[in-house]
Amino acid sequence: MTLAIILFAVTYILLMVFTKYRAYIAVGSAILFLAAGILPVSAVPSRIDWNVIMMLVGSMGIVSLFIASKMPARLADILIDRVPNVKWAVIALSVFAGVISAFVDNVATVLMVAPVALMIAKKLEIRPAPIIIAIAISSNLQGAATLVGDTTSILLGGYANMDFLDFFWFLGRPGLFWITELGALAATLILAFLFRKEKQPISSGERTEVTDYFPTVLLVGLVLLLIAASFIPGKPPVTNGLICVALMVIGLVRELLRGNAAAVKNAFKEIDFTTLFMLAGLFIVIGGITEAGVIDAISRVLVSLCGDSLFLSYTVIVWFSVLISAFIDNIPYVATMLPVVTGMASLMGIEPYILYYGLLVGATLGGNITPIGASANITAIGILEKEGVEVKPAEFMKMGVPFTLAAVITGYVLIWIIF
Repeated sequence: MTLAIILFAVTYILLMVFTKYRAYIAVGSAILFLAAGILPVSAVPSRIDWNVIMMLVGSMGIVSLFIASKMPARLADILIDRVPNVKWAVIALSVFAGVISAFVDNVATVLMVAPVALMIAKKLEIRPAPIIIAIAISSNLQGAATLVGDTTSILLGGYANMDFLDFFWFLGRPGLFWITELGALAATLILAFLFRKEKQPISSGERTEVTDYFPTVLLVGLVLLLIAASFIPGKPPVTNGLICVALMVIGLVRELLRGNAAAVKNAFKEIDFTTLFMLAGLFIVIGGITEAGVIDAISRVLVSLCGDSLFLSYTVIVWFSVLISAFIDNIPYVATMLPVVTGMASLMGIEPYILYYGLLVGATLGGNITPIGASANITAIGILEKEGVEVKPAEFMKMGVPFTLAAVITGYVLIWIIF
């Protein structure tokens, strides 16, 4: 157990410090766990969650085709035509980014919507940073709404065996989707206050032309098939992953038949292999510390600190997750904490779902506090830097902190009341 703790601690520190090499660190650590005999090599296939891996691959490929179709830009144009000024344009774009992000990766959502925000800023000769930041933090928030909205949601769905519909209605109660949406409503009121003085009139200008609607059909089909699969009793554990990959393959084969090899090449470029390899390595590392008894030990420590109080345990998990995710990527954190939370619930003799939800809300929304807390935020800052716009942490946090607090407090209270 001591060796496993040391290896795990070193791995986590390296993941925080050397973010560009996360995949190498995670895979290297996994190899060390296997070489040290902490986890048998024969256990590797069962420790990797192939359903999660395939869901990520498939959804990333479909999103790439969706972006290339220019449908997101067209939807944004339609949205902007219906708002009177900059304040409502920012709110509309943020809500639009949030809705898209409930079904599409957060980084991809920022890449879709940011060009529209830059166009507005250039037309009106205003600073683009606040608009881009609003889009990024709204994307992060809505990623927890559905099974396919964010990697952390996919992790929870795979670990807790939750289907697409479980995010809408679970155990006879409103699911995480409605909790997230009410949190988004509270956060949107904060945005409306922050942009209350931006009343310059606006229009979208020339509309983006969409020539290929098939990627949109694929994305809608993905959602519908995931819903349908949730009704299949006793289905294989990789069903959702197979659906995502199959639809991606259909889209790519169609592009090849049309002679558009560039689209296929671009789709593979958009698949985040760094995250995939990092997750695969982390699954093995977590399997190793579980095998060594570390997860059980951490669970016992947390339960001893919180006693038998479910409310205290829930509160600690939510706000500790917010604090941690403000500074580090929430993917390795959630992957690590899911078995810990399960162990805590087992020791307390309760179902773990309220703690799962608290973990996801805290970890997903906490990344909005700082510009380095989530990949979407880093992407947004990168887009602004390419435009020659410098964003200081204080400027980001001026929006991120009140937005996060409004959303987390809403989610924190609602989850406790409902579950």
